[in-house]
Amino acid sequence: MRERVLAINPGATSTKISVFDGEAELLRRPIEHGTAELSGFDRIVDQFDYRLGLVLAALEEATIPLSSLNAVVGRGGLLRPMEGGSYAVSEAMLEDLWAAARGEHASNLGPILADAIAGPLGIPAFTVDPVSVDELDELARVSGLPELPRQSFSHALNSKAIARLACERIGKRYEDASLVVAHLGTGISVSAHSGGRMIDVNDSKEEGPFSPDRCGGLPAYRLARLCYSGRFSEKEMLKKLMGSGGLYALIGTKDIREAEARAAAGDAEADLALRALAYQCAKEIGALCAVLRGRVDCIAVTGGMAHSRRIVAEISDRVGFLAPFLLFPGEEEMVSLARGALRALRGEEKTKVYGEAVPC
Repeated sequence: MRERVLAINPGATSTKISVFDGEAELLRRPIEHGTAELSGFDRIVDQFDYRLGLVLAALEEATIPLSSLNAVVGRGGLLRPMEGGSYAVSEAMLEDLWAAARGEHASNLGPILADAIAGPLGIPAFTVDPVSVDELDELARVSGLPELPRQSFSHALNSKAIARLACERIGKRYEDASLVVAHLGTGISVSAHSGGRMIDVNDSKEEGPFSPDRCGGLPAYRLARLCYSGRFSEKEMLKKLMGSGGLYALIGTKDIREAEARAAAGDAEADLALRALAYQCAKEIGALCAVLRGRVDCIAVTGGMAHSRRIVAEISDRVGFLAPFLLFPGEEEMVSLARGALRALRGEEKTKVYGEAVPC
C-alpha cells in the first residue's frame, strides 16, 4: 500500500513542507515569508489563503499531484491541554484554532491547512504532539498564585522526537527512561521526561531562559510595576516579552551567529549576553534533573542553537557531570509529523480524538 504523506509546519516567517513515501523523504521545501508580506494580516488565521496558495504552488512546481497523497499532517498549535500522540483533525479542533481560543501562534494554521488539502481529497488529516501537549505532573502545575497555574506550552513535537532518538542511542525504551531535553530555538523549552511522559516543562513564552527574542522568566514584582507604569500599552508590553525581548533587547540582534561574531571581535555586551543565555539554559536543565531526583539517563540538547559550539560547550561545562550529554542539532519536526501520521495510517498507534484525551 502506498503511504504518501504531506507534512506542513507553519512558523512565524516560513511554512515548511515535506512529502514522504513511507519513511523516505521525497521533498523538503521551506517557503519563506517576508515581514512586508505578513504585515497586512491582523491575525495568524488571516494568513490561511496566502499560505495555502504557496503550499499548493510548491507542490505543483515539484510535480507532486495532490491525488498521490494518502494523508496530510500539520503541526498543531495552541489547543486545549492534551496528551501527546497522533490526533485526527476534527471540527472541534478547527473551531478552537480559528478562534485562537488559547492564543495566536503560527502553528495554529497547521491542522487548518492539513484539513483544507485533505478534505476535498477524501483522505485523513492529522496533527501530532501539538504545542499544547500537557502531561505535567500534579506538582508541576502549582504556582504561587491560584489565578496563575503553570501551563504546558512547548516544542513538544521536537522534544518528544528527540527524547525517543536519545533513548535509541542509549539503548532504552522511551517509556522506561528518565531524561531532560533542551530545545534551543527562537523559543527555549526545557522538559523532563519520565515513563514516556513529559512531566515538566517551562512555557517558553513566560518562563525559563531568555532566548533570541523572548524574555523568559522575569522578576515578577518589578514586571508588575513596569506594566502599570503607564510607559507601555498592553500590546507594547506583550511585544517586549515575546518578539523583541531576550537577546534582541540586550544587544539588538536575534541572530546567534551575529552575536557570536560580535563577541569574538571584542564586544563585551554580546559576550555577556551569550554567556548569560547559556548559563540560564544550564540552570534550567539542572532544575529538571532535580525533578527527576537526579536519576537521569541522559541530557539531550536540540534546536537551531545546538549548532553553536560555544553555547553547547558552555552548557555542557555546567551540566555534563549530571548525565551523558547528547547533541542533536537542528530539529526533527518534519520527520516526526510524518512518522506520527504513518503510525496512525498503519494502525500502530490509536488515533486520538481531540477533547477526549485529558492531561495525565
